[in-house]
Order: sequence, then structure tokens, then C-alpha cells
Amino acid sequence: MVTTATPTRAAAWAIAAAVVDPEIPVLSIEDLGVLREVLVDGRNVEVVLTPTYSGCPAIDAMRDDVVLALTASGWDRVTVTLALSPAWTTDWMTDAGKDKLRRYGIAAPNGRAPLRDAGPVRLHLSVKCPRCGSLRTRELARFGSTSCKALYECADCLEPFDYFKVL
Repeated sequence: MVTTATPTRAAAWAIAAAVVDPEIPVLSIEDLGVLREVLVDGRNVEVVLTPTYSGCPAIDAMRDDVVLALTASGWDRVTVTLALSPAWTTDWMTDAGKDKLRRYGIAAPNGRAPLRDAGPVRLHLSVKCPRCGSLRTRELARFGSTSCKALYECADCLEPFDYFKVL
């Protein structure tokens, strides 16, 4: 769809924000908090993404999907820039995104990420089961289906589930 009207930053943001995370398809990149900025210059747009961690394999797919979505919407030139600083944190996830994770069966991160070099790190003693709500859970593996998730098991409903780690 090519249009002669000058597109706006809000329109470009909405298109980029609708791109889904290839690893967790119920989350958009806006829900996840990796969509950081959209800059518009005429019919050209630059999108700034911050990966969940520097080795995240999904960031290439996110970048390609953003380029495809904006190009298909009529933008002349689309550039995606990766910003590694400040580092992504689960604090950037939207509340709607955390709710979508729970409904999908992944325990959302709880608490806030510790400040860098701020002293002792807070520990979370339990993770709530996204299926039955029980706090009687245990970590089975520090890394789950992706590096940003851990594998847990519920002692009440006996179901395994992913927990999106606080980063």
C-alpha cells in the first residue's frame, strides 16, 4: 500500500509495535519492551530496538519483520538500529505483555530488576504457577525454551512451565 500522504511517527510506531516476538508469538515487540524509538524523516524511518540480551537470536527476525512491515506500508527507506545501552530489562515489559505471558502459560517476571552495582541482589523465593496460581513451585533448569526463560514445575498441578526471568 503506497500512499502519497506523509506518514507520521505515530503511524510508523503502530506498524513496528505490531511486530511479534518470533520466540513468544503472543507478545509484540512493544509488549516485550524491545521497541525503543521510531524516528521519521519524510518518508524514511529509523527504528531502534534493544535486544533482550546481546546474543538474542530472535533480534534478527524482529529486525527483518520490522523492515518488511514498514516497507509494505509504503515507507521509502527503513533502517533498524540496535541499541545495546542501556541494556534491556524486564522492567521495560508492559503490564499487558506480562498478562499475555500468563495467559499463554509462561510465568511473567516478578519484581524489578536489580540496579547495576547497587549492592546485594534480591532473591525471589517462589514463582507463581501460571496455570493454577500455586506458589509451591521449583526450578528444574536455569534455562528453559530460550535463554531468557527458566523451566519450573508446580508441585500442586504437576505441570511444567516457563518462567520469564527478571533481567
